[in-house]
Amino acid sequence: MANFLTPMWNAVARAYGGDKPGKMLIHTGIIGWAMSSIAQIAAIVLNDKIPKEQKMFMVPQEAADAAANILSFYLITRTFTSVASKLVSRGKWLPEAVKNFLLKDTKIADKIGKSGFDVEASGLLSGNLLDDYKDFRRGIDVTSTLIGTVISCNIVTPVLRNLYASHKQKDSIKRYNEYNKKLKQNIHIDYYKRPTMADFQSGSSLKI
Repeated sequence: MANFLTPMWNAVARAYGGDKPGKMLIHTGIIGWAMSSIAQIAAIVLNDKIPKEQKMFMVPQEAADAAANILSFYLITRTFTSVASKLVSRGKWLPEAVKNFLLKDTKIADKIGKSGFDVEASGLLSGNLLDDYKDFRRGIDVTSTLIGTVISCNIVTPVLRNLYASHKQKDSIKRYNEYNKKLKQNIHIDYYKRPTMADFQSGSSLKI
């Protein structure tokens, strides 16, 4: 069993074991959102107490809501992580020891923190300073991802979801009422006039 799982663990290590652990948090968050949405959709489909007509509207609405939630979560969290990563790699955010060391080099002192400069690519760091920089970058990566996740899941996404759900609810109610109206219009009931004695007399040659 261990040998069977080794390739999978190696793939996971290559994808998430580098200097950007925040990527794993984003991907696991997306997987969590997707699984939660699938469970909700399955609950609607398998619930016998919900009429079939309502399921026709509820399932697509839930799927669209899930897509909006996942997309907003990814965009917001990824933006926070990307911006923080650039601030570190350009030298805007650095450990004190690393920053002081780089500022001593007059050739790059005016480039630190600006676009186009990369701390690690400069090749100036080595030994403990390089290790400190990488540890700092990984810490910032995780922290910025968590901040983006909290803002997305607790502030932005709920607001967007409520606005979207309110709009879709009104639209679904309108469509559902129109569906019921058309359904009733397609039901034709023929009412027959109750026959009277005059009807029998006018259509028969029988005389008393």
